[in-house]
Amino acid sequence: MARIAGVDLPKYKRSAVALTYIYGIGNTVARDILEAAEIDPNTKVKDLTDEDITKIRQEISNIKVEGELKADVQSNIKRLMDVGCYRGIRHRKGLPLRGQRTQTNARQRKGKRKTVAGKKKAPK
Repeated sequence: MARIAGVDLPKYKRSAVALTYIYGIGNTVARDILEAAEIDPNTKVKDLTDEDITKIRQEISNIKVEGELKADVQSNIKRLMDVGCYRGIRHRKGLPLRGQRTQTNARQRKGKRKTVAGKKKAPK
């Protein structure tokens, strides 16, 4: 089993698909990495040689992935909150920040419903 950037790649998957298990690498970037390393994207991970894995590691070292990328994302969010912009305030309140409706839905972002006592629907 190949271990790249601290992630164990599944050995029975194609190398192009297996690389997407690394945080920060999607389909396009995975294909670009394999093309630069001159490796066939259809090769299974178990069939990769140590030389191939070393080439892939060298290509990935040029890209921010895993912990470094997650730290960057967190610092960007913290900056938004410190500046006090709209998106930062929405992050602080735990609400959706890209214009979604919140009167109904948005449960994933808002969390479990909190019942407010004494609040009933007004009679018509």
